[in-house]
Amino acid sequence: MNNAQAARLTDTDLFTPLRLGPYVLPNRIVMAPLTRNRAGPGNVPQAMNARYYAQRASAGLIITEATQISPQGVGYPNTPGIHNAAQVEGWRQVTQAVHERDGRIVLQLWHVGRISHPSFQPHGVLPVAPSAIRPAGEAYTYVGLKPFVTPRALGLDEISGVVDQYRTAAQYALAAGFDGAEIHAANGYLIDQFLRDGTNHRTDRYGGSLVNRVRFLLEVTEAVAKVWGTDRVGLRISPVGAFNDMSDSDPETTFNYVAGQLNRFGLAYLHVVEGDEGRESQTLELAGTFDFKRLRRSFSGLYMSNFGYTLASATAALRAGGADLVSFGKLFLANPDLPERFARGAPLNEPDHTTFYGGDAQGYTDYPALTNLRGSASAVRFT
Repeated sequence: MNNAQAARLTDTDLFTPLRLGPYVLPNRIVMAPLTRNRAGPGNVPQAMNARYYAQRASAGLIITEATQISPQGVGYPNTPGIHNAAQVEGWRQVTQAVHERDGRIVLQLWHVGRISHPSFQPHGVLPVAPSAIRPAGEAYTYVGLKPFVTPRALGLDEISGVVDQYRTAAQYALAAGFDGAEIHAANGYLIDQFLRDGTNHRTDRYGGSLVNRVRFLLEVTEAVAKVWGTDRVGLRISPVGAFNDMSDSDPETTFNYVAGQLNRFGLAYLHVVEGDEGRESQTLELAGTFDFKRLRRSFSGLYMSNFGYTLASATAALRAGGADLVSFGKLFLANPDLPERFARGAPLNEPDHTTFYGGDAQGYTDYPALTNLRGSASAVRFT
């Protein structure tokens, strides 16, 4: 049993402070990464985005929406990037706004791999992937849904260049004033495509055996950690996710190996999606036969749970030692003051699904918050 595991107390709850790398989090309520498709021209974060994140600064930790590490990594309209100076300046507005409210915010680094479309790619070229396997489904483009295309398999001599894209993006994130970085290795995007044998059919040192399929992830992690220091880097995985047409013949073996290999770095946390985000109706109880308790034991550091948690189920997970932190997605989307609402046992706003992706301030920065006056639970609008 490691020190983090031995230190757990049965009375731990969401409001028990926690040291995460160099930071002491005032609570264990994490804002999960949420794609909202509201970046400005050039995929540059704008003032509206800074307001949105600042409203949620009472989270123990904010993880930003997935953010492209390069033009090659783009896969959706109006999503932010972190690969040029204008984007750095846009994100600096965000980090300053969050820090002014005493919050902590890390940037999620993202390359979509095959889940792109030539219309997003420089010069209209094919998206890249570990193998030339077309995903089922359609891409969301600026002119509507388009069938996914068969991607181009990365050449062996190209992979180090993609690792460099992560490294450069991590450097840009540091310059933008973030408190850390999260590597997006989940949800069927590029790193996940390398990890799983359903999407990785390579026969070189990045494919075939599990050791080889995990190599790209480890090289990316090492590159990002050299920029940030290992205790300010987290990583997200989705072991049972089928979203973006993903599959693996033995996910339990694959992802327990991943977790064990990550122990060499001493990362800030491992962020685990404990269900399939492609199936909205799935509950925690229906997450399949995957043994998440075993995965939790395989990783020696802090473990962040995600997937449909409520105040009650998150508290139960913490007290049982099944998690150290819990990230909330839709609840944070609709409740900018989620920690206060949890603390008071106050009613929660219902999320407006029609405004999740794209648009203006409606359904983005106009969800009502509780006032702090004499414990009143009346609603106000953020300005």
